[in-house]
Amino acid sequence: MAKEQTFSIIKPNAVKKNVIGPILTIFEKNGLKVAAAKLTKIPKEKCEEFYAEHKARPFFSELVAFMTSGPVLLMVLSGENAIAKNREVMGATDPKKAAPGTIRALYADSMGENAVHGSDSPSSAEREIHLFFDKSEIVNL
Repeated sequence: MAKEQTFSIIKPNAVKKNVIGPILTIFEKNGLKVAAAKLTKIPKEKCEEFYAEHKARPFFSELVAFMTSGPVLLMVLSGENAIAKNREVMGATDPKKAAPGTIRALYADSMGENAVHGSDSPSSAEREIHLFFDKSEIVNL
């Protein structure tokens, strides 16, 4: 097993529902530690850069509008196989298909407003972490 870092976002709908604490508990109970965190609103330009791979898709504008609609909790999570573990505890993108007890099964409102984001690969994790965090902001756990 490899210790690694991944990027995670608790999205506006979950922040609005006041479920940051329960979501963090799920991460921690599954061996993930918070190495950095910021409660913030993502500026539109930064959000468009973050989701650049989806720019040509029809849902891009709606996604950016949702992600900039309210505060989010940006995080760096650390742990053994953190990327895979985070994706496992988040559950399927479509909350109707997410396994019981996963974050999306518990807190997502829809496929578009699915409560959390997590990096899908080491290269994505590195890009996403560096987009939102300076190295000095990340605790080496």
